[in-house]
Amino acid sequence: MWKQKIGISLGNGYPIPTAEVVKLVGQIGFDAVSPEWQEHVDLEEIVNTAKACGLFVQSLHAPFGKAADMWRSEPEICTPAKAELLASLNACKAFGIPVLVVHTWIGFEYRFDPQALDFSNFDELVKTAREYGVKIAFENQRKIANLSWALETFADAENVGFCWDCGHEYCFTPGREYMPLFANQLICTHIHDNTCVYNSDDHMIPFDGNVDFGRVAEHIRKSDF
Repeated sequence: MWKQKIGISLGNGYPIPTAEVVKLVGQIGFDAVSPEWQEHVDLEEIVNTAKACGLFVQSLHAPFGKAADMWRSEPEICTPAKAELLASLNACKAFGIPVLVVHTWIGFEYRFDPQALDFSNFDELVKTAREYGVKIAFENQRKIANLSWALETFADAENVGFCWDCGHEYCFTPGREYMPLFANQLICTHIHDNTCVYNSDDHMIPFDGNVDFGRVAEHIRKSDF
């Protein structure tokens, strides 16, 4: 018996409406979907279509284009970034989606300097999520310091955990394994393949690329996920 439902993440850039993609997902046998929040996308239609197809909406992926701005203190920079995440949280609350997946960074310009960074925006995000009954799943990307800070700072928060993206691990941080560090905080996974060439975030079907899925399976088996 599976402890978790097998779902698929959805974007909004398909040649047909995302709600129509949801119907296809149900037809081919998935149990769940994880859509992406975008300001002008009708998430209610996507959620209602999923429910009509018997699909569970496992999580919502927050926008990540402004992820680096969440660490800034200047209101003109951090406020738009925070507003997108809070809007995503509002959507989770409105549609009963239990998890919001959040990136802690984007881009290559990077220096984790605690003296220069503002952590209060994440405090507000986690506090609001707790009030809404929503879990925040911080996802691994190109750098580990921001992710480590988030998962260590909120280690005692019942509504904060880890989204392990095995594809990102292999193409963004080759040689670095996240599950030995954060498996005890695992909330959800993103399982996909790539060529394992640096920065080749191909999002292939598993076994179409070079990710070591024997190792991936071992990590999951050793966890309590």
